[in-house]
Amino acid sequence: MAGGGTSIRKYVGALKDSTTVSIAKVNSDYKQLDIAIVKATNHVERPAKEKYIRDIFMHLNSGRARADVAYCIRALARRLSKTRNWAVALKTLIVIHRALREVDPSFRDELISYGRSSGQMLHMSYFKDDSSPDAWDHSAWIRNYALFLEERLESFRVLNYDVELDPLGTRDVDTTGLLAQLPALSQLLFRLISCQPHGSSSYNTIIQHALSMVATESVRIQTAINDGILNLVDKFFDMHRDDAIRALDIYKKALKQAGQLSGFYDTCKTIHIGRDEKLLTIEQPPASFLQAMEDYVRDAPLASKNQAVLAIEYNRKPEEEEVSTPPPPPPQVSTSEKEPEPEPVTEVVPRVEQIDLLVIFHVTRATTYYLSYN
Repeated sequence: MAGGGTSIRKYVGALKDSTTVSIAKVNSDYKQLDIAIVKATNHVERPAKEKYIRDIFMHLNSGRARADVAYCIRALARRLSKTRNWAVALKTLIVIHRALREVDPSFRDELISYGRSSGQMLHMSYFKDDSSPDAWDHSAWIRNYALFLEERLESFRVLNYDVELDPLGTRDVDTTGLLAQLPALSQLLFRLISCQPHGSSSYNTIIQHALSMVATESVRIQTAINDGILNLVDKFFDMHRDDAIRALDIYKKALKQAGQLSGFYDTCKTIHIGRDEKLLTIEQPPASFLQAMEDYVRDAPLASKNQAVLAIEYNRKPEEEEVSTPPPPPPQVSTSEKEPEPEPVTEVVPRVEQIDLLVIFHVTRATTYYLSYN
């Protein structure tokens, strides 16, 4: 009975594809593009033929008009919104993902513009194909995959560069930029790790094809996070308390995600994903370094208060001495003028402490303790 239902479903899917192709041949102004999209995202539960994907990308190269790119995005969005079949949805997402990686940046820009004007085309939180238990597992993975692609576009808005093309973008950023960019990269990595397959989706060939691209991008994302964390640590012991608290939270989250990414890689290796790619080997820094950062955050407000108290005392003492100077005769004025001179010297001594040596000690340790990726 189940086998008969599956056969009928495949037959209906093939009929829908052939009907859509026939309509495109008659009514479409972009006949070749529409046919290529249908054939690259058909109901057949196998990866799409490269020929049809290349036909789509031909309409997205730098020499094509923006109207052609916009039409292609609308066609993909229409295909994605109307289907309830996991194979069609997943193949459409793969076409979008590959286009973001392989074609002219105008596709990405047009995709972001389309999302702003027409709503998020990658918003698939309610997508489900409940035709079989396997289809149900595949649907769950597709929802996570769509969230990753959506976050990929969002991260570009925050970073203003594509981390896949420029993974070293966080290497020379200032503190303000790091505190803005690293959370965006962390969220992108979170969505990526959520693409870890479970159940029957681990062994589906189309999902494995998409997962291989996701695993490859994880290397660039984690490299950007790693460089950003090293840059952040170098600046950490000079930060004000508010920035230091945010930086410490970012650092702790990076440590946690590094462990989660290791688990993601372990899953990929069990299903033969990433064996030909150089995935990262992640090592955790010693706990003593994290403790040093926490100690700095805890002591930072005390250091700032001490400086404020010293500044107040320094400003108040001349006023007190001026009040005491009127009663004595003129000889007392010379002594009162001499008295303030040694007092600033004695008050400056604790200011020189100001844990400068401790900061230098931590900064030198910061260059030796960090996330190591081989």
